Amino acid sequence: MKSIASVIEETTPSGIAGAIARLINTGDLAPGDRLPTVRDLAADLGVSPATVSHAWQALAGVGLIVSRGRSGSFVRAERTTRLPPRSRHLTQQPDARLDLSTGTPDPLLLPQLGPALSRVARQAGTANYFDEPVIPELMAHLLASWPFTPDSITVVDGAMDAMSRTLDLVLRFGDRVVVENPGFPPLFDLLEHFGIEKLPVALDAEGIRPESLAEAMKSAPAAIVLQPRTHNPSGVSMTADRARELARVIRTSRHGADTVVIEDDHSGEISSSADVSLGTHLPDRVVHIRSFSKSHGPDLRIAAVGGPTELMDRLVARRILGPGWTSRMLQTILYDLLTDEVSVAQVAEARASYRHRQQSLAAALRTNGYDTAVADGINLWMPVADERDAVVQLAAGGIRVASGEPFQIGVAEPCIRVTAGQVRGDFEAVGALLAAAARR
Repeated sequence: MKSIASVIEETTPSGIAGAIARLINTGDLAPGDRLPTVRDLAADLGVSPATVSHAWQALAGVGLIVSRGRSGSFVRAERTTRLPPRSRHLTQQPDARLDLSTGTPDPLLLPQLGPALSRVARQAGTANYFDEPVIPELMAHLLASWPFTPDSITVVDGAMDAMSRTLDLVLRFGDRVVVENPGFPPLFDLLEHFGIEKLPVALDAEGIRPESLAEAMKSAPAAIVLQPRTHNPSGVSMTADRARELARVIRTSRHGADTVVIEDDHSGEISSSADVSLGTHLPDRVVHIRSFSKSHGPDLRIAAVGGPTELMDRLVARRILGPGWTSRMLQTILYDLLTDEVSVAQVAEARASYRHRQQSLAAALRTNGYDTAVADGINLWMPVADERDAVVQLAAGGIRVASGEPFQIGVAEPCIRVTAGQVRGDFEAVGALLAAAARR
C-alpha cells in the first residue's frame, strides 16, 4: 500500500479523517494496524499536529480507531460486546459536542416525575401474586384511548419486551416476517435471534407501499411488523387511506388469514400525526403496541399491548413464569402522568417542541441546498453521497449521527439517521453542517 500521506488529498481535519476512513473501509488498513504518529503524519502532510489530532479524535469518536497511549493509535478491531450486532452501532460514544445519534427523547421535554411520585402510596405491594396484571384505572384509560377496540390489553416492560413476547408466541424457526426497509435495527437483531427470514418492504411518504406488501404476501409471512407513526428512522406516519389499502392487501391475499400484524406505536404521545391502526380493519389479527418511553421517560419501561384474547392470555400466562407483572407502582405513576393536567400539558408542549425542531431543521437544510420533508417525531432520515464520509465529517465538526447501514436490509442506500429532536437551537448552523456532509 502507498504511504498514508500520499492518499490524503485534502489536509483539513475532515479531509484527513475521511481518507483514513476510506482506507479502513476498503481493507487497505486492517483491524489492529498501527497508524502513523500525529507528529509524523503532520510532518509528511505539512500541517500542524493539532490538525491531525482533530482528525484522529473524529475517527475515534465514530469507533474506527482507538488510542493506546504511548503505544500509538490503531485501527479498532472487532470485539465481543454485550449488544447484538446491529444494535451495537447505535451505542453512544463520548465527547460529541452535539450527539444526534441516539434516537432518544430530549430529557428536558419529559414530564416531571416529582409530583406523580409524591401522589403514589408510600408502600409498594399487591394483594395477590395472581391479581390482574393491569391496574383498573390504567386499563380504563388505555381502552378509551386505543385506536380500535381490542379483545384484551396488558402491560409489559417496554415496546421491545412486547415485541419479543408477541413474536415468541406466533413464530417458529424458519418462518418469514414482513419488515419495513429501512427499519429498526434491534428488531432485525431479534428476528435473526429467532431464526426468521426477513421480507423487506419499501416505504413512501404514507407508510408501507401496497404493491411492495402484496409482493411480500406471496411468501406466506407469519407476521407483518410495522410502525404506524413516527417511523424510526424515516419519520413517516401512516395515513388512514394507506392503512385501509394495506388491510385490503392482507385481507385479499391467499395467506392473509394466517398472518398476524404487529404494530409498534413507540412514539404515539409525541406524534403530530393521527392515531391510525390496521386494527380498525383487521381487529382479529392485529396486535398493537403503545410505548410511553419517548413521551414519559425510557426508564419507566412501560408499554401496553392489545390484541386477540387468545394471544394476550398466552402472553400474560408466560409472564407469570418470569417477571409476573409490570410493577403496579410504575403503572400508578404512568396513570397519574397520563391524566394529571400539568403532565398532560407538558407532553403536549414536548409534542409541539419536537414538531418545531423538525420544521426548523428541515428549513435550515433546504436553505443550504438539501431538500427534505418535515419528519414526524424525533428522527430524520437523510440520504447522503457517502455514508462513512458523512459520519466522519460530522464527527470532525463535533456532531455525532447514526450510520444508516444497520437500519437497512440488503444493499444499503448511503444514509444517516439524525435525532433531530435533540437539536434545541442553532438550526441554521446544524443544518449547514448536515447539508455539507450529505453532498460531500
